[in-house]
Amino acid sequence: MSTGGEERRKTWSIGELCQEFGVTARALRFYEQKGLLQPQRQGWRRIYGPRERQRLQMILRGKKAGFTLNEIGEMLELYHLRDGQTDKLQQALEKMHHQLNVLQQRRSEIDEAIEELGRTIELLGSMLRERLNAEKGPARRQKNG
Repeated sequence: MSTGGEERRKTWSIGELCQEFGVTARALRFYEQKGLLQPQRQGWRRIYGPRERQRLQMILRGKKAGFTLNEIGEMLELYHLRDGQTDKLQQALEKMHHQLNVLQQRRSEIDEAIEELGRTIELLGSMLRERLNAEKGPARRQKNG
């Protein structure tokens, strides 16, 4: 997703982050509106520093894992907490374990659906071949008859 040189940079424009992460400017502005990103401003220009770039990475990972934006926001807050926040870290860990279980269950259900669909395709293919062969048989007899 990124190279070492990109991570050493100090700032990025909205267009550069969009291109790097494959998101739209509208999405970045939406994350900003939700309080997940807080770029600096130079007039109308948004300037994203390393912290915002890292937060964007975490937002996209969280979305990919199936977390809501509210849950992602809570986790982003935890990321920047200092000592003495063990209950919040414990809560975040529990949420992540729960989401992992949800995703594993979904994967299991999808695997079952794929297997069932494969069996159905085989059955329908077999039925079609039988009917095509049955249709060819009478046609041959009529030609020879």
